[in-house]
Amino acid sequence: FSLFLNSFVAQPFQIPSRSMETGLRIGDRVLVNKLAYRFGAEPRRGDVVVFDGTGYFGHADYIKRVVGVGRDHVVCCDKDGRIQVNGRPVDESTFLYPGDSPSTVPFDVVVPEGALFLLGDHRSASSDSRDHLGSPGGGMIPVGEVIGRADWIVWPFAHQARLHRPSAYARVPAGAGADG
Repeated sequence: FSLFLNSFVAQPFQIPSRSMETGLRIGDRVLVNKLAYRFGAEPRRGDVVVFDGTGYFGHADYIKRVVGVGRDHVVCCDKDGRIQVNGRPVDESTFLYPGDSPSTVPFDVVVPEGALFLLGDHRSASSDSRDHLGSPGGGMIPVGEVIGRADWIVWPFAHQARLHRPSAYARVPAGAGADG
């Protein structure tokens, strides 16, 4: 039964780096919901996902926040230093690591259909889509490589919490690709 749950329903994942601080710390264990994107559901902007980065980021599983989905136009940065998605500035202040800027690396990308643009919340300590723009896949991760959505911090007990999708992306319009 335990093997079934771990294989198809939920899987624990240990946070290996500082890339998602302050929300997720090294050694935290999150419960990854493997059913979140089955039956037609897709990752949404703001979701924290675990994915297989083999061939894209390196030979490991990673955890990052979804910033762009298929056909989104993601740009850094506007005149106020904010990331824009489909022309709409995103206020990342509720989850961006204190003192970090949204990015020190300028980028202007259109996310291909069926792919994701992913960033860590602690941008100065994260190797993410920005750092792999010249790699295979152009820094984008195919949706099929997503293992699941991180829904809960389950360990340590003192840090247990439900992970919520931030409202920062709620007003971002649907992507229209390079035209939008």
